[in-house]
Amino acid sequence: MDTKQQFEVVIRLCRDLFEKKLNDYGASWRIMRPQSITDQIFIKANRIRSLEMKGVSMVDEGIKPEFVAIVNYGIIGLIQLSLASSNENTEMDADEALALYDKYMTETTALMYAKNHDYDEAWRNMRISSYTDLILTKIYRTKQIEDHHGRTLVSEGVNANYMDMVNYALFGLIKLEFGES
Repeated sequence: MDTKQQFEVVIRLCRDLFEKKLNDYGASWRIMRPQSITDQIFIKANRIRSLEMKGVSMVDEGIKPEFVAIVNYGIIGLIQLSLASSNENTEMDADEALALYDKYMTETTALMYAKNHDYDEAWRNMRISSYTDLILTKIYRTKQIEDHHGRTLVSEGVNANYMDMVNYALFGLIKLEFGES
């Protein structure tokens, strides 16, 4: 399987779970502010790091579901940022939510494919724990940007950080799903 096919497999895994939860809960996440989404991603990344360091889980869920959650919350974050001006309207039907999910996943993976070309798939030689640390770094950067009300001097904004978090989580999922090589 080539890189593109591997990405399609793990993206489908994430989208399938997003769609099932959308069926169960609706777009209840529409009430969340971007800062809350950042904190939710933090919880997931922190749990991954904790499991990596401890090597034992007290809850019967491993690292893989947490990477899936980071992907999905990252896409939710991008959706919420795009709809920020209409934050009072929390209604969204499943078709609209899935269309927006697909739109932002496509944009995010397009960025990844471009970077992957330039970096010559360097991510394949990284450890999964490095993705976790990079996601946590991006979270701390995002929190700083949020605390500055989105204003930066030279840095990319919150949306670019969400995209990077999604892509690092996808790298982790590929390694977990298909092995290290």
